[in-house]
Amino acid sequence: RAVSCARSPPREPLTCRMVVEPFSDIIMLAGENITSWIVYNRLVQEFGPFPILVESTTPRRVLIRNRLRKLGLRRTLSQIAFISLVRPFLEWESRRQRTVICQSKGLETVRPAGQHIIAIDSVNSPDCRERLRQLKPRIVIVNGTRIIKPEVLGATSATFLNIHQGITPQYRGAHGAYWALYQDDRANCGVTTHVVDEGIDTGGIVHQARIDPEPEDNYMSYPLLQTAAALDGLVKAVKDGLAGRLQVKPVEGPSAVWYHPGLFQYVAGRLRGVR
Repeated sequence: RAVSCARSPPREPLTCRMVVEPFSDIIMLAGENITSWIVYNRLVQEFGPFPILVESTTPRRVLIRNRLRKLGLRRTLSQIAFISLVRPFLEWESRRQRTVICQSKGLETVRPAGQHIIAIDSVNSPDCRERLRQLKPRIVIVNGTRIIKPEVLGATSATFLNIHQGITPQYRGAHGAYWALYQDDRANCGVTTHVVDEGIDTGGIVHQARIDPEPEDNYMSYPLLQTAAALDGLVKAVKDGLAGRLQVKPVEGPSAVWYHPGLFQYVAGRLRGVR
């Protein structure tokens, strides 16, 4: 904190105001989604308010273009069909169960507001890099953002910790709990907190937790179970990181990147009881 004093206009009485220096030990990079608010609100309970940089949603045309490049036309069209036709039904189907999860596990889902909330276009924007340099964090929490580029990681000496919705390295990418159930791999249905590196969910493991979905759960409620399971380990990781005693385990075992299911993939899994 510092005191800034000035006369405006000249020869008027001297006025002073308190200035808060742009510094925080913790900041968060987040996407616009409910799990980001759950994570931030829990950390605020433990550490007090800190800056959260919230990136805008990626335009759908950009997502489609990226998927076409990575997956081809057929798989991309199938994923679009799932997102457009099936996911709205899954949101409706799971609305009661999602409420039960939030209430039973004490998850605070309200979007934070106030001076600590900073809107940015993207975590990979020059604005984000400049704010990282100004804020000088020691720990950066990441949840629900785009893949972070190396120049952003290099903008600060902070440790980046990502909450990934899957057990790594087996279930990197998207919707790891769903794919673990789809693969009949219930032992690896869970969530990972890991150090962010230049790969896709390839960083060293800080904490992992398994979840045990109930029959009422589906594709839309799994992320809430995963986030709830990650919170205690994340709090400990932040405390350890600030104290300089963070322990990171190497990534070992089979590795794969997963995406949204396609329409027919989901239907096939649903017929086997994977919701």
